[in-house]
Amino acid sequence: MFRKRFYYLIQLQYLGFRYHGWQKQPNVNTLQRMVERTTNYVLDTKDFKVLAAGRTDAKVSANEAYIELFVDHKPLELKVFFDLFNQNLPQDIRAISIQETDEQFNIIQHPKIKEYIYLFAFGKKFHPFSAPFMYNVMEVLDIDQMMKAAKLFEGKHNFRSYCHRPNENTIVHGEIIQCEIVKNTLYTASFFPEESYMLRVKGEGFKRNQIRLMMGALLDLGKGKIGIDFIKQTLDPDAEEITLEHIVPGSGLILNSVTLNNEIL
Repeated sequence: MFRKRFYYLIQLQYLGFRYHGWQKQPNVNTLQRMVERTTNYVLDTKDFKVLAAGRTDAKVSANEAYIELFVDHKPLELKVFFDLFNQNLPQDIRAISIQETDEQFNIIQHPKIKEYIYLFAFGKKFHPFSAPFMYNVMEVLDIDQMMKAAKLFEGKHNFRSYCHRPNENTIVHGEIIQCEIVKNTLYTASFFPEESYMLRVKGEGFKRNQIRLMMGALLDLGKGKIGIDFIKQTLDPDAEEITLEHIVPGSGLILNSVTLNNEIL
C-alpha cells in the first residue's frame, strides 16, 4: 500500500535540567521521549517520526531548537495540532512555531549555524535557584585572560583535544565562526548573581562535549592552573596530542539559536 507522508518543521524551547538529554534511552526521562509521547497522545497514532537538528546532552537547555515531524497518511490541521501539542507538553518544553515543509527538506542535513552559550559566575556561592541555568565557580577568575584566550578558538582548527573519546572515524577538524567571553546581559533573573558571564560560541557543528571541554580549559586558565600557551598547544596540529578531562556540567549550556541557511521560515 502506498504511504503518503507529510512533513513539518517545529521550533522548540526547553529547560534541560531534569532530562537526560535529547536522545531516547531506556529507563530515563529524555526530551525525545516526552515529545514523542505528547505527539502520540495528540495524534492518537504511532504513524509518525521525529528528527532533531542536534542531540543535546543531559541538563543542556535550548532557547531555539528545531525538530522535523513526519506524519503518515493524513495531514495535520496545523493550528489544532499546535495548540494541543503545547497544551500537553510538560511545562519545561514549549513549541514556538510549526510550518509545513516537503520531502526535499531534511533538518539533519540542512546547512545551519548554531550558537551555544555557557553561563557562569564566580567568586562566591550563588542562589540555588540559579543551578539549572549557570555554573558556579567559587574561586576568583582572571576573566581578562579568559576573554583573550577564548578568541584563540576562532577559525579552522584540529579540535581533537576538545572531543570526548574520539575514535578513528571522528572528524576532528572544524571551524568556529565566533568565540568570546562577555558579561551576561542576555538571561537575567532576580535570583541570579549581580554579575555573571557567558561563553558564546558559533559554528556549523561541534564535537562531542566540545564546548564543555573548551569552557573547562578556559576556567582552568582563569584559576591559574594552566597558561594561555597551553590553550595554544591544544589547537596546534603539530603539537603532541593533549587529552583534556575537565568537562563542565551540562546545566550551564544553552543552545541559544539555530540559523537555517537559505532560511525557509
